[in-house]
Order: sequence, then C-alpha cells, then structure tokens
Amino acid sequence: MNKETITLLAKYNQVVNQKMNAVIQTLNDEEWNRDLGGYFKSVRGAASHIYITDFTYLKRFGNLREFTTLRDPLFGETYAFKDLLFPSKDEYLVKQPALDNLINGIINEITGDDLQGRLKYSDSTGKSIEFMFPAVIMQLFNHATHHRGAISLYLELLGRDNDYSSFFAAL
Repeated sequence: MNKETITLLAKYNQVVNQKMNAVIQTLNDEEWNRDLGGYFKSVRGAASHIYITDFTYLKRFGNLREFTTLRDPLFGETYAFKDLLFPSKDEYLVKQPALDNLINGIINEITGDDLQGRLKYSDSTGKSIEFMFPAVIMQLFNHATHHRGAISLYLELLGRDNDYSSFFAAL
C-alpha cells in the first residue's frame, strides 16, 4: 500500500459520507431512531457505531507515533463501542464531517516510513493486537464501508432512495 492509495481511500470515505449524510438529513427524529431490526437497530445506531470505530482507530494510530492531528480537542473524548451517540441527527451531521476532516488530516501526515511500520494496540476486550499499519488503515475504511451498506438498507426501508457508494465518486 502506498500514500496515493490511502489518500484516495480517505477521499472516497469523505465523499461517500457526504452523500449518505445528505440522505440522512431528510430523516425525521422518529426515522433516525426507528428500530429496523438490524444488529445496530437504527440509522442512529449504525452511524454511532461507524463514528465510534473511526474515532477509536484514529486514536490507536497514535501508538505508531505522534500525529499532530491527534492533538485536536475531539480526541479528549472517550467512547465505548456499545455507546449510542447522537440523540439528534443534527448533532451527528455536525460531528461526523469533523471526524472525516481529522481522518484526512492523519492520512496527510502518514509517511512512507509509517507504511512500513507495525501498529500495536489493545482491542476492546483488552487483548493485545499487532498488524502492519497499512492493514489497520484498510480496516478503518473497510469497516465504514461495511456499515454504510447497512445504513443504505435502513434508508431503503425508510423509503429513501440512496445510491451513494460508488468508488468513482472520489475520482
């Protein structure tokens, strides 16, 4: 993996989130919170999960080395994977794009040497994990893509047309 590839993945992540969020903006509070039967139950639940996981992976990146982006006050927050954030979609629609900007900030800071490194961290159960750093970057983006698929289904169940996942949108 090289810097050009991870930069493209970060751009894709941001563009697709913007397109998905434009559809989420059309939801009312009841639809945002409606139990739709999936693992994360609602659009809110799936969006919270993506946010918390993105946030957690970014903080873990700090175990590789110091990243200036991680000095942002947002990283003073603490979340658990079971947390359900964003009682209102409006709060989500402010915080999620800000997190995407921080993802892009860290991606911009990554060097060729970083891409040769191994990232060590503890998972949510406390188990020690170690992977090549590029694999962890891929996990960050792949995880979000997976759960945006669930949100796409939820939006269809709520009667909202959505077709926001094309990778070519980032090119």
